[in-house]
Amino acid sequence: MSQPNLIENKQKKRVFEKLSDATGWTPLVRLNKIVQDFPFADVYAKIEFTNPMGSIKDRIARHLINKALQNGELKQGDTIIENSSGNTAMGLAMMAIENGLHCKIVVRATTAKEKLDALRAVGADLVLVDPALPPEHPDSYNKKVHTILKVHPEYFFPDQHNNLDNNEAHYLTTGPEIWQQMAGKIDYVVAGIGTGGTLSGVAKYLKEQDPNIKIIAVDPEGSVFYDYFKKGILSQPYRYFIEGLGDEELIKCVNFDLIDDMIQVSNENAFKYTRQLAKQEAILAGGSSGAAVYGVLNLLSRLNSHQKRRIVTIFPDSGGRYLSTIYNDDWLKSIGINPENF
Repeated sequence: MSQPNLIENKQKKRVFEKLSDATGWTPLVRLNKIVQDFPFADVYAKIEFTNPMGSIKDRIARHLINKALQNGELKQGDTIIENSSGNTAMGLAMMAIENGLHCKIVVRATTAKEKLDALRAVGADLVLVDPALPPEHPDSYNKKVHTILKVHPEYFFPDQHNNLDNNEAHYLTTGPEIWQQMAGKIDYVVAGIGTGGTLSGVAKYLKEQDPNIKIIAVDPEGSVFYDYFKKGILSQPYRYFIEGLGDEELIKCVNFDLIDDMIQVSNENAFKYTRQLAKQEAILAGGSSGAAVYGVLNLLSRLNSHQKRRIVTIFPDSGGRYLSTIYNDDWLKSIGINPENF
């Protein structure tokens, strides 16, 4: 199990025995132009696409697979199976290559082509599912893995949505990194909520250091988390296009008790600020990063401007995986978004 002090030592060394060892100690970068209307706030983004396979999910892939290898749940030659929007899948593919494992990924057929091509390039076996299927359907995104496991019970299923080792990975690494990089001076953390592991793990660590730190989750319109958090009801999910955020059912890795507030974001606003990040900050990021920026701006618009604030947000992956979608005007128009409004 990776401990924060060991990761810190690796950061200083920056020479590794294998690629997965380079996971973590991603840079924290101050945002400038995109938050220029709020001079009372210092906003810093943790740039997670500098991880080896290009996303924050390398952290959980390394942690979950190393733990399973150590406790004997996995051995060389075994098959990992997981449902993923692409980023966890890339991390798992890295771990499979390093440890002589096979990797089978259930992924929505509408996932960005760049992600699917990258997964095939690193040898992942893809099972494409129809995103329009209701969550209870045996071939839906959330259920297809279980359908396959009935035929192949020998496969190892990390279950990133319900395995609390997901949260533990961020409690042990992402949270301590943010605390050290910010010298313990943090007022808010604003981040998208997908499996919930990042936000819950970071929140647990940071609130142990300073209970006054507020955790703000950002959830897409169409996901079930927002209404459950705000109203205590499980609303009917509907399709949205922000990859890696939200869900169509409640999952165990989301610890609502650690969340202080939740902001809902539309496809259009997420993609608008994703593209503005590239143009204003030279940060070519994915849609979940644009969603996080929207969350930050929404929060700042409600804060007292006479008090200085220090805010951390998290950018999970690179825009290079969305050139055919978010950064493509024709694709945006095909889902009813006019890029001229950006």
